[in-house]
Amino acid sequence: MHRFYADPSFSDDDHLFLSPEDARHALVVLRMKPGQTIELIHDSSLFEAQIVSVDNQQVSVRTIRKLSSTETSFSVTLFQGLPKSDKMDWIVQKATEIGVSQIVPLIMDRCMMKPDFRKDSHKIDRWRRIIREACKQSGRCAVPEILDPCTIFQLKDHLSLPALNVVPWEDTNGYGPRAFCQDHPNPVSLGILIGPEGGIDQKEISFLRSIGFIPVTLGKRILRTETAGLAAVSAFLGIYGEMDS
Repeated sequence: MHRFYADPSFSDDDHLFLSPEDARHALVVLRMKPGQTIELIHDSSLFEAQIVSVDNQQVSVRTIRKLSSTETSFSVTLFQGLPKSDKMDWIVQKATEIGVSQIVPLIMDRCMMKPDFRKDSHKIDRWRRIIREACKQSGRCAVPEILDPCTIFQLKDHLSLPALNVVPWEDTNGYGPRAFCQDHPNPVSLGILIGPEGGIDQKEISFLRSIGFIPVTLGKRILRTETAGLAAVSAFLGIYGEMDS
């Protein structure tokens, strides 16, 4: 079944329109007609819906029933040290698919590239487009937020941190996701911070500890930055039962 976003400028739950972009796709590419059934993402919920009418490039729909939520029971924020090249595109796509609620790009000491986002705002716009498409593909109800990049030392001033926060770090021994979950069995929100290709500097670890981040290990192997975040999120969601159907 095809999945679309509702136009957020309309608030009547019984009479909705597809977003302009999705309306064009439904009409021009898929050639959909009134009476066809779709899945609709609206107001952080997923619905079965039916196309009612097509008029002047607008697609009017009505909801039939609300579908089960596909969101996790607690929110997960991925703090990602900015990688080089276009790896961040892949990271935001896969993090969205796996279930994170928020992504915070971090400019860290050992980042191999430190772009000027005042000049490169189009990168954040591209990440937002990637997130929307990944949500649609994976059946997410809620679209994760991606914040403007900040340095690691701006974290406390930049946003409200999750209730619990971890930082996978190669110098940590004997305290991994399972032990953390045993110590914190009912999280309200969880933050996971991943360093860039060059790793995390000692003074950054000291600062993170001072603001409540707990170092954990992801095992004996050194993971690439684009692998570590997905491995960590998967491990924590799996242990907390969020990957059980």
